[in-house]
Amino acid sequence: MKASTGIGIGAAFVFLLLGVIMEGGNPASFINIPAFLIVIGGTFGVMTASTDIASIKKMPKLLIFAAKGGNGVFDQRAAAAQMVTLAEKARRDGLLALEDDIKSVDDPFTKKGLQLVVDGVESDLVVAILQAEMDGTSSRHKKMIGLWQQAGGFAPTLGIIGTVMSLVHVLENLSSPAGLGHSIAGAFLATLYGVGSANIVYLPVANRLKELSGAETASRNLLLEAILSIQAGDNPRMLAEKLDTFLPPGERGGEAAGGKAAASKGGDTEVPQAA
Repeated sequence: MKASTGIGIGAAFVFLLLGVIMEGGNPASFINIPAFLIVIGGTFGVMTASTDIASIKKMPKLLIFAAKGGNGVFDQRAAAAQMVTLAEKARRDGLLALEDDIKSVDDPFTKKGLQLVVDGVESDLVVAILQAEMDGTSSRHKKMIGLWQQAGGFAPTLGIIGTVMSLVHVLENLSSPAGLGHSIAGAFLATLYGVGSANIVYLPVANRLKELSGAETASRNLLLEAILSIQAGDNPRMLAEKLDTFLPPGERGGEAAGGKAAASKGGDTEVPQAA
């Protein structure tokens, strides 16, 4: 299920609210604007202090990307099928025959690799260029994943700070014991917001982005192997067998071996530029 992150976060909130209601509580009592500003606003502030504004602006887009599970952009089976089809054409008509096919490829990584091959670049240089592309992408991904992990570390601490600030205010008003219970309960909402946002949103999103980054790396390795095989003129049948090893056992064979079903899909492994 590609949208498991969004579904999981939503389910977590629903179950928490159901628990409150079943215990006879009122979900509205958990709304506290000052605590929310301290935790969420404070987390945004320290995150901005930790990195550049451009990276902070990318975080909402990555949240949507993670919630949708990558929107199916890492379809290794379709990518393998497309590369086998291109290998068949290159073996039959020559590498220059791929010139028109390159124009219909949407994935920049695949397009760059095939263009290098068609231009007659040596295989060692093709590997160096594409590997540098993969390393740069991986480095950017690690940075953005690290930001979500940092947010998961800052939020609980800011929640504790907010609780301490509220308790200081409570202790200043001990002369009004009638409202102490309500004030103390409100004070602990900051801790709830901090721990809750970290463990329900920030850290799960970081874990999902890490998983998607790994899926992209696996797809890039598959494409790199396929591009080098096309350049070497390998037998398309053998290429299909080789690319099958990159796929989970349940997805091997079929379209990945036949190659023609996904020929028109182009760059299914394109990575969002926000990452």
